Amino acid sequence: MQLSLGELAQRLGAELIGDADTVIRGVNTLKDATATDVSFLANASYRSQLPDSNAGAVIVSAKEAADVRGAALVVANPYLSFALVTQMFDNRPQPVRGIHPSAVVAASATLGDDVCIAANVVIGEHCVIGNGCEIGANTVISDHCVLGRDCCLRANVTLYHDVVLGERVQVHSGTVIGADGFGFAPDKGRWHKIAQLGGVRIGNDVDIGANTCIDRGALGNTTIEDHVIVDNLVQVAHNVRLGEGTAMAGNSGVAGSTTIGKHCTIAGGAGIAGHLTLADGVHVAAMTLISKSISESGAYATGTAQMPMQEWRRSATRFRQLDSMAKRLQQLEKSHEGKA
Repeated sequence: MQLSLGELAQRLGAELIGDADTVIRGVNTLKDATATDVSFLANASYRSQLPDSNAGAVIVSAKEAADVRGAALVVANPYLSFALVTQMFDNRPQPVRGIHPSAVVAASATLGDDVCIAANVVIGEHCVIGNGCEIGANTVISDHCVLGRDCCLRANVTLYHDVVLGERVQVHSGTVIGADGFGFAPDKGRWHKIAQLGGVRIGNDVDIGANTCIDRGALGNTTIEDHVIVDNLVQVAHNVRLGEGTAMAGNSGVAGSTTIGKHCTIAGGAGIAGHLTLADGVHVAAMTLISKSISESGAYATGTAQMPMQEWRRSATRFRQLDSMAKRLQQLEKSHEGKA
């Protein structure tokens, strides 16, 4: 893949400062870019690398353009433009259209036009696979699943029965969608399984990372709305609803029957308890535990800030003393009131 800077600027809607005939063959960081690479500056932490970068062109905002050593592609949102450029230079091998001879497709399944069904794929009864879908090797799609057009399931994905994906959904390897939710009733030291009778409904333009689990609903459905992005190693429990445009980072998890609003961000390692509601626009910091519903947008965090180990140990000791200190303070206040 190669593009001239003129073509690149036209596709991005960027103002080009430099030679339009310069050929660009790849994308790289400011530090490692060469004369045939395009780079970008979207984080002030890397600004010091800008004057010395050997990039053939750098995507920048207008205020940074004068400091670019080579050509500049001036845009309003450098990070967005960087994302668009990476798509232009995507080097992922192109799938082969058609059905591999080793695939097993139920006679009652319906396959759209221009699908790619790789080796050892299994597609169950009464499934519907939309036009242009790509199903990676060893993926299993159980009965009564529906995939909208242009979905991409990478190798070794598993969809249990009654999972519905919208259009342009991407699911990465090792992910399981529609497994049983963690529902058990205790009785006399034993656990009795609650049959999980719901399904999973996923909207359009959703991206789900590797080795993530999205459980089916116990009665109703687990629901992932449009434009949600979910990282690797994320747990979404039964009957959870993720609102439109929400993002969940790696190792985060949501317990059952919790509703997360639109355009929320859940940072890495964060945990959200069950049966809660988070408003639109809530941003949960890394390693935070959310144990109560949140009714207003904003940023939320729990835990203590990073500190030297010895200081943390002293603070931990004080935490254990807070209850007795509070009681003594109450007693002192009562004593003071009695003397007043």
